[in-house]
Amino acid sequence: MSGTPAATSVAIMTRRMLLTVLVGAAVLLVPWTVYLAHTLPDRFDTGQWRLAWVGFDIALLLSFAAAAWLGLNRRRAAVPLLSATAAMLCCDAWFDVMLGWTSPERWSSVALAVFVELPAAALLVFASRRLLGDALPRRSVTLRDIALREDPRYQRVTHVLPAGAAEVARRTGLERAEVTECLENLRANGFVRHDRKGNWLPVPQELREPKPDDYDGADRQRVTAFLDAKYAEEVALLSWAAEHRDEFGPWAMAQRTSTRLTQAELRELDAEYRELVTRYCRRRRPGKGEKEISVRFYAFPPPGGHPGLGAPGVSPTGFS
Repeated sequence: MSGTPAATSVAIMTRRMLLTVLVGAAVLLVPWTVYLAHTLPDRFDTGQWRLAWVGFDIALLLSFAAAAWLGLNRRRAAVPLLSATAAMLCCDAWFDVMLGWTSPERWSSVALAVFVELPAAALLVFASRRLLGDALPRRSVTLRDIALREDPRYQRVTHVLPAGAAEVARRTGLERAEVTECLENLRANGFVRHDRKGNWLPVPQELREPKPDDYDGADRQRVTAFLDAKYAEEVALLSWAAEHRDEFGPWAMAQRTSTRLTQAELRELDAEYRELVTRYCRRRRPGKGEKEISVRFYAFPPPGGHPGLGAPGVSPTGFS
């Protein structure tokens, strides 16, 4: 959903203000740094030395623990915390070396900084960048994607993954050459990948709906038919789930709610949902006790005066 002109104007103004503050801070720090370089003494006795360093190390320990927990749970909140922990490690290395340069332990401080603290900081920065870029590939559905969807062989192939090509052929009943062709086409569209052990693995993607207005003639009709069929399947799937709700046991749950949101809040809700999807789709190979689960998220303005949709609150559908 695109923002309104007013929201876009506010975003531009906020960005300009932030850039102004950053540039201003960088400029002001130049004379301040020169002033400190000429006025600060080489030596200075201070109190609470032990408390300052012990407190810093406790903060560093807590940062490591929190970043590890967030990272293991694939929370994007780990990104700023990993970056902050890396900065703290660099500060720790700098002050350890500089403040201990005249002490007998200076070379151990240098070794600790070079071989432990700075490499650990670099590793955390790398991890934060990887986590930041760990979102699902996002693109619009193309005509080639539609062609793959219209061919039932591709649905059969992807349904049995992960597996090797021979196993896919055996489980689908397709010829080995057909399976190879399907897998190569799926790989070309980013839907599967080939691992080092010879297995084909599904690659989750976030596919946005194509817009019929972006196409002309027969292509527009094809995209429109694709979208109509897609939503007809969604309605049929939801109807089937409602009819079989008593058969799922603990393997299904559902909630619905009605609330009032601004466009910015709706985008934030969508971003949080996509973060959850990424978190669970980016997992390891299927393990024991797992089951394929269909997950859907819809948010839309209800028709005016529709009974039961006007009052905010969560109400389960009875699937669980």
